[in-house]
Amino acid sequence: MVWDLGNVLIDWDPRAAVAAGLGDAEARRFFDGFDFGAWNHACDAGRPWSEALALLDRDHPEWAAHGRAYFDNFGASMVGEHPGTVALVRELHAAGVPQVGLTNFSAELYPHAPARFDFLALLEDVVVSGVEGVAKPDPAIYRMAAERCGLPLAALVFVDDKAGNVTAAEALGMRGLVFTDADRLRLDLRALGLPV
Repeated sequence: MVWDLGNVLIDWDPRAAVAAGLGDAEARRFFDGFDFGAWNHACDAGRPWSEALALLDRDHPEWAAHGRAYFDNFGASMVGEHPGTVALVRELHAAGVPQVGLTNFSAELYPHAPARFDFLALLEDVVVSGVEGVAKPDPAIYRMAAERCGLPLAALVFVDDKAGNVTAAEALGMRGLVFTDADRLRLDLRALGLPV
């Protein structure tokens, strides 16, 4: 099993981090008016946060405080674990099924996750995009996950909440499942013969 983390195992809401620093109204204004996804993805792919924040200072000073609020209050964006999918991780671990994480996550911010969520220790490894300098849907990062599992891509089941990431995995021969809810996922995993 290869698991995405954000919004599959860990409920992630970046607005909550900005709101923790600047309030709900400013958080709404930031996410409505700025391309947070592209800016954050660059950090997930290895750009240091010092550069990301300097870019805001230089090119988007109206959003500089918002970007710093996100970084400074990042822990607030991890709203909690998703109990239904974490239960699946625990069941698969108990059954001896190899599991790894494959996450688009900044190298600097990722340590917040294992410090807070003990279930991550049940995964044999976590491939963190910011550490590797490459992010989903780049094919290279899926190959890294297969190497960490010690299994061929065709033997792996990949779960992600983003359809584009699942499509990229399937193009490499992985079984892909788009996550919508834990009950549906349990049925899909059973259909693939996994012990849940």
